[in-house]
Amino acid sequence: MTYLLRVVLPDRPGTLGAVASALGQEGADILSVDVVERHQGVAVDDLVVDLPSARPPDVLITAAESVRDVTVESVRPFFGPLDTARELELVEAVAAAPEEGITRLTDAVPRIFRSAWALVVEASTDDVWGDSGSTRVRRVASSSAAPETEAESLPWLPLRRAAVLDPAAGHTVPPAWTDLDTELAAAPLGRADRALVVGRPGGPGFRPSELARLSHLAGIVATITG
Repeated sequence: MTYLLRVVLPDRPGTLGAVASALGQEGADILSVDVVERHQGVAVDDLVVDLPSARPPDVLITAAESVRDVTVESVRPFFGPLDTARELELVEAVAAAPEEGITRLTDAVPRIFRSAWALVVEASTDDVWGDSGSTRVRRVASSSAAPETEAESLPWLPLRRAAVLDPAAGHTVPPAWTDLDTELAAAPLGRADRALVVGRPGGPGFRPSELARLSHLAGIVATITG
C-alpha cells in the first residue's frame, strides 16, 4: 500500500536521512520526496511511501516521530502517479493548446498538489429590468473526481488572493465540497470573480507556500489562456 506522509522536521543535515532509516526499519520504502516549504529552520516534506500490506499505517507515524523533533502532520493513502516537473509540463501543455487551458489546469492540479479534485467557478451578476441583479455561480471546468454539487452562491467571490476556504470562518461552500473532512484552497484565475478551487479529502491543510504556488500557477495559466 502506498501512503502520502507529511512530516515537519528540523531543517538540518541528516534529519531526513534519519527519518528514511527509521521508516526502512519498518519495511517502508520511500518512493519520492517533495519539499513543501522551508522557513526558520523548519522543513515540511511530503514523502510518498510504499508499505507492505500487512503493516498498518500507524507504524509510519511511530517510526518517523522516533526521530528527535520530527512530527507527522498527516498520513493518507496515495493513488496518484509519481510525476516530476509537473508544473512545467502543465504550462507547456496549456501553451500548446490555450483553448483547452482551463480544462487542462483542473485535470492537472490534483496531481501537482497531491489532492483529489479541482474545479473552476465564476461569479456573474445579472442585471434584470434595471434592478441591481443577483449573483450567480457558473462552473467553468472540473476534474473527474470533483463533487457534482453546484454552488448556488459563493459569498467569498470575488477573491483577491489565494486563500484557505474554511466554512467555519464564513467561507460558504456546498456541504458536498467538504465531505470526508476535505481541506479547501482557492486562488483567483485571471480575475477576482473567477477562482480555481482545490479539494484535499482528509488533509493535510494547505500551507502558505502551497497557496503561493497555486496562485502563481493560476496566474500563468490565466495569462496564457487570455
